[in-house]
Amino acid sequence: MLTVLAPAKINLTLEALAKRPDGFREVRSVIQTIKLYDRFSFKPGKKIVIKCDDTGWLAGESLVSRAAGLLKETSGYAEGATIELSKKIPLLSGLGGDSSDAAAVLLGLNKLWGLALAPGELARLASQLGSDVPFFFFGGTALLQGRGEIVSPLPPLPHMWVVLLIPPIPCPKGKTGRLYASLDRTHYTDGQKTEKLVLLLTKGGDVAPDNLFNVFESVAFNSFEGLDDYRKKFLKAGAGSAHLAGSGPALFTMVKEKAKAEKIYRGLKEQGLKACLTETLGNIEPVI
Repeated sequence: MLTVLAPAKINLTLEALAKRPDGFREVRSVIQTIKLYDRFSFKPGKKIVIKCDDTGWLAGESLVSRAAGLLKETSGYAEGATIELSKKIPLLSGLGGDSSDAAAVLLGLNKLWGLALAPGELARLASQLGSDVPFFFFGGTALLQGRGEIVSPLPPLPHMWVVLLIPPIPCPKGKTGRLYASLDRTHYTDGQKTEKLVLLLTKGGDVAPDNLFNVFESVAFNSFEGLDDYRKKFLKAGAGSAHLAGSGPALFTMVKEKAKAEKIYRGLKEQGLKACLTETLGNIEPVI
């Protein structure tokens, strides 16, 4: 049996720039993997069978099924596999779980089936599934450009402890597209916030809350009902700042000291909130 871990991510910056000729929005983003994982197990089989321990997760609505089908069709592999998913990344939270899962399936089946596809070929397939899927082959800290499909590794973020707050706010499929549609010209930036963070990372400097930016914060607190109340609860727990992790309702804060992170985490749990204490994750060794 082959096991592959699929890490979550947070956006340290996310800027929306000009609209592209293809209708997509040009983005600049610094993205960071964290030590919160979905776990995949792969076993040989006659056909593709996908199982998950989270009853709210549906294979037909996930990139997992598409990734497995795409690789099988592209490679012409005659048989299948049993894919078992232990789900730890909250669904539709903005933590990149579906994209990371798709990358893990491509990596796992490439190994299980003995396809020996090169990283470039896997990245080409991954980009057909989602703009940020190729990033999860390697993780760590990276700059995303274009629609998000142009991935450039960056010097690693200095180690930080990350506290996540997962509000019980529904986030329907297609919410990202609706958030983009909610943006107007006043929300567009020129990429300088991301460029400033990239320069800071290149110099090995510490990242402060002022360096973090997510364009969706300008509309998400209206789109996700009650989200601002949860942000205030995060601050009440001791967080100096609380930021949107991506395009879903999950919030995060980063601190250097483990004891401070633990105190914030306890403060959230004492309020009866769903929280996670984790840390930043460097580059991962892809299963190629």
